[in-house]
Amino acid sequence: MTTGQPELTTDADLEWCYDAVHGVSRTFSITIDRLEEPMARHICLGYLLCRIADTIEDAGHIPPSEQTELLSTYDQLLDPETDQSVETFMDDVKPWIPDDRSPDWEVVAQTPRVLRTFESLEEEPREIMREPVRELVDGMAMFTDRYADEGGLRLQTLEELEEYCWYAAGTVGTLITGLVARGASEERAAEMQANARSFALLLQLVNIAKDVEDDYHEENNVYLPAEWLEEENVDVEAVTDESHHTGVTNVIQRVTNRAETYLDDAHRYLEVVPERHGNRLSAWAIPYLLAVGTMRELQERPEDVVEEGDVKVPRAEVYTLIQQFEEGVSRARLEELRQIMAEQPLHQ
Repeated sequence: MTTGQPELTTDADLEWCYDAVHGVSRTFSITIDRLEEPMARHICLGYLLCRIADTIEDAGHIPPSEQTELLSTYDQLLDPETDQSVETFMDDVKPWIPDDRSPDWEVVAQTPRVLRTFESLEEEPREIMREPVRELVDGMAMFTDRYADEGGLRLQTLEELEEYCWYAAGTVGTLITGLVARGASEERAAEMQANARSFALLLQLVNIAKDVEDDYHEENNVYLPAEWLEEENVDVEAVTDESHHTGVTNVIQRVTNRAETYLDDAHRYLEVVPERHGNRLSAWAIPYLLAVGTMRELQERPEDVVEEGDVKVPRAEVYTLIQQFEEGVSRARLEELRQIMAEQPLHQ
């Protein structure tokens, strides 16, 4: 493979990949810090493969038709039978990489390194990961193509929102479940598979509810269902206008309420997730509980999403939660932590 970069050792590549995740995602950074090998490297590489596609799909400065082409080319790179070269993809994507690269775009710029490290994995985890990553990429290409004339995504219905959430997060849930369920009993694996979608949709819907401002201004995407906005007399192109704060806040509450319907199934996912191959309960329980805390904040002050631009759990609560798991948290205590964080910040 010719990448225009000096060949690096696998260890150096893997170290770079770990650093990259820490730069692009607070949540996945926490997750990977809790995992042990080999699960840590598997989840790290799976996440970065998805992040490359996600960054392209989120890029408001790339015309949708170009996004679709880039995603299609990237998908071909993930096909083990492909004759597509990584150089072709890099030639196509390079004009769109900003000069002042964000951590996300640095990952895209380092696609050859990510792919090289992925291909260094053992065959079984690599093949478990490949299909859901390609499903994510194909789904994102489908959405950018669907809304090519709009210049950005404009989701119309709750059903379409959840279809998008499946491609953006449900596929990642499939990837995670395939990796952590290896060697588990048929009953446990089936229980995980039955609830993986709920776990993923919970996290994604919470992200959509809290990121309305950034999604519109930075990505030119509106994920809030147009049919719900219309009921509030909000034009989809005026979703961040001050005059529509009340109506948009009502829609954000509806999305948050929808996310809440997935809490119980997501909890059941955690009750059966095995701790093997370097997997740890805390890696997935912490993001779940942070979602519970974020929903609490969204329910208490949804107007902050449109007035302040974001809603987050207090940093002190994040530290307190992580410390709880440092000291050891049993599966039985997850329900107690969920109830506490649904009512008030954990550090209080």
